[in-house]
Amino acid sequence: MNTAQHNPNILVTGGTGLVGAHLLAHLIQQGTPVRAIYRKTSDLSKVKQVFGYYTDEPDRMFNAVEWAETDLLDIPGLKRAFEGISRVYHCAAMVSFDDRHFDAMRRVNSEGTANMVNLALAEKVDKFCYVSSVATLDNQVKEGVITEQNIWNPANNKFDYAITKYGGEMEVWRGTQEGLNAVIVNPGVILGSGFWHKNTGKIFTRVANGFKYYTNGITGYVGVWDVVRAMTQLMSGEISNQRFVLVSENISYRELLSGIAKAMHKSEPSHALTPLMGKLLWMLDTVSAVVLRRPKTFTKRMAQTVHEQVFYDSEKIKKELLFTFEPIEAVIQRCVHDFNPDD
Repeated sequence: MNTAQHNPNILVTGGTGLVGAHLLAHLIQQGTPVRAIYRKTSDLSKVKQVFGYYTDEPDRMFNAVEWAETDLLDIPGLKRAFEGISRVYHCAAMVSFDDRHFDAMRRVNSEGTANMVNLALAEKVDKFCYVSSVATLDNQVKEGVITEQNIWNPANNKFDYAITKYGGEMEVWRGTQEGLNAVIVNPGVILGSGFWHKNTGKIFTRVANGFKYYTNGITGYVGVWDVVRAMTQLMSGEISNQRFVLVSENISYRELLSGIAKAMHKSEPSHALTPLMGKLLWMLDTVSAVVLRRPKTFTKRMAQTVHEQVFYDSEKIKKELLFTFEPIEAVIQRCVHDFNPDD
């Protein structure tokens, strides 16, 4: 696919995912020529649905992107995608809690990022933005909050996704040592409109279907619109070779689910999911996944995560860019306004 675009100088990976699709919409609205890569198996209809939240002419916005079919492991295809590029937003990632997907995640998140960094160096791009995750930070803090200073601790970070994203970060930092001008963003759990049957989008779908369970685990959340705004501001400024935590608020899963339920005029979750119940669920799901040959949907790591209480601090970007975050209540309202379970 190759739609009408004149000399794009920005390359976006992961344009068929939540962050990438919203980033593309933002860039197109700014009149920025942009190229995005997509895989042969990508569902591009979801991108158009996201564009529909920004314009009454999503097809026109979609056609304003120059689409290049390749993937992060296809070096010849990536090399062609880098032609004429001066800035790169690397949003692509594989997310899974299923330990059977570790090798695939490592190839995409670590090796794929190495390929992106190598080509960025070879093509002498001006700036490179890598979308990582707070999962790569050391979350075993006895007191206080987690900041950019809480660097990876292999003794504590044993989650496969975090391991592979940290591998990607190491490739970016290696690139900076070789002359790459780069920034890394570490968002918390990203909430945003679209992709209602994947990742965090499933939370809204489950609440809409009457989901009744909650835990008192706490983590950091951020709206996808703030992630996009932070990325573009960092890429247009002079800051380089630094990382930034992106979290609007630290709230409990119960608060999140209740907030979504209220916005949807649904009943709030009323049954606590205990650690024992979580353990039984992941054990049953593991057996079911093996017997039915399907991906795991509730893993041991997920059962642990939903009970952890972790607090993140985004003061660095607030000070550096005078950045303000949209409250999570407002993010929820935006998502619920756009919510369509049929998308």
